[in-house]
Amino acid sequence: MLFLTLTQILLKMKGAIILKPIVTERLTKLGESTKQKQYGFRVSTQANKPELKNLIEKMYSVDVESIRTCVVAGKKRFRYSKAGVIQGKSQNFKKVFVTLRAGQEINFYENV
Repeated sequence: MLFLTLTQILLKMKGAIILKPIVTERLTKLGESTKQKQYGFRVSTQANKPELKNLIEKMYSVDVESIRTCVVAGKKRFRYSKAGVIQGKSQNFKKVFVTLRAGQEINFYENV
């Protein structure tokens, strides 16, 4: 039987660009700061900045000031078995950091 993670299911859906928000202590603190509102998302590796800007503005009804992207290299994995050492690698993924204009805010917890 084949088990898929949520991320893999979303990647298989046609047109899925934004996979999920990144909620960490650092990004939560940046999102709550008064100077600049920054939020992070895990996105499809094929997505580009103009697509992401338009999509985030439509999804959350906010004005995006700037976007920074980075591709995170997948980690190497080793597993020891009777046949010896089996090597593998997790997938690369892209993160995007969005800075909103003054007075704008995204609330990830409003629909929970």
